[in-house]
Amino acid sequence: MTDTPEQSGNIDPEEVEALRRELADADPAVVIANHCYGLFELAAVYLSETPPRLAAAQLTIDALAGLVENLGDRLGDQSGPLSEALAQLRLAWVQLNQVASSEN
Repeated sequence: MTDTPEQSGNIDPEEVEALRRELADADPAVVIANHCYGLFELAAVYLSETPPRLAAAQLTIDALAGLVENLGDRLGDQSGPLSEALAQLRLAWVQLNQVASSEN
């Protein structure tokens, strides 16, 4: 098992501080939207597995929905695209769930 940079002591404190400053200066709506896109990708991966990992996808979709639906317009320009992405995931989940149910 390989040590993480934290464990091996190879972290440059100045780099860490620079990253913290960069994050602190970022628009929180942008940072949160980026995390939402990560959840979208994760759900898509679960749905594309053979067979689809429906329970894992559902949890991920629900997490994405919690952010998108509760934050709404506070996500700025990404609110609309994220709502559409959420709708696409939900539709894909329903379709795959129907296929899985008909095979059982």
